[in-house]
Amino acid sequence: MTLDGNPCYGACDLSREASGDILVHIGHTPLGRGDDERVIYLPLSQDADLAVLSAALPLLERRIVGLVSTAQHAHLLPEAAAFLEARGFEARIGGPTPRTPLRGQVLGCSYGAARETGAPEILFVGTGLFHPLGVALATGARVIAADPFTGQVEVADPGRLLRQRFARIERAKGAATVGILLSTKTGQRRAVLARKLASLDPSRSVVIALEEVTPDALVNLGFDAYVNTACPRLAYDDSMRFPAPVLAPPEYEIALGRRAWEEYVLDECG
Repeated sequence: MTLDGNPCYGACDLSREASGDILVHIGHTPLGRGDDERVIYLPLSQDADLAVLSAALPLLERRIVGLVSTAQHAHLLPEAAAFLEARGFEARIGGPTPRTPLRGQVLGCSYGAARETGAPEILFVGTGLFHPLGVALATGARVIAADPFTGQVEVADPGRLLRQRFARIERAKGAATVGILLSTKTGQRRAVLARKLASLDPSRSVVIALEEVTPDALVNLGFDAYVNTACPRLAYDDSMRFPAPVLAPPEYEIALGRRAWEEYVLDECG
């Protein structure tokens, strides 16, 4: 048996170096799009105390509520739905979708299950604010984040993130050189998209293939701005760490005047 010591951020980031006939991937669900049959997925479910739902009740303003979570806590959503329905709410759980095989599951690059609920208000049960902010941007719904481990409940406000993204777009408009980042990881390689983006302004853009998109790598490349077609989270999560603006594909279209700011959408993998 070989234990792969490389970093792994999800099912889109499986090692190509590990030896053996079978790769056992622990922690994530399959993406469901031509997955390698030699990979065995062992998703991890993490139980949590749903007492935090009582704290979320005062923040709910609509009777129809969508429920979403990550793979680790998606199994808790039926219990959360029963809790809400016992108190007069209509709870909706979307999915599964081709990329998220669990009902109510969202990824940092895929919010189809949230959109499927059609709910004007969505309750995210899980940790952190990244996914709730993504749900808010992807659906336009009001999103409440309920962390069952800290007991913290808050409304996810994407306003600050949008202001940051607007500033990045404005900086990128003056770039003399633009690198279109193309991941060599099989689950993140969006080659058609990268070529399409490069064709929008071929005089100053070039496609750059990278295994790992890191701040150091971009320092060495030295472009004035970049467009990320690898994991969508890179542009949003790590923007402060990069030496130059790193835009998501829809943001690059805004910078070029091909899309209006009012048509802002989150980058998602199909």
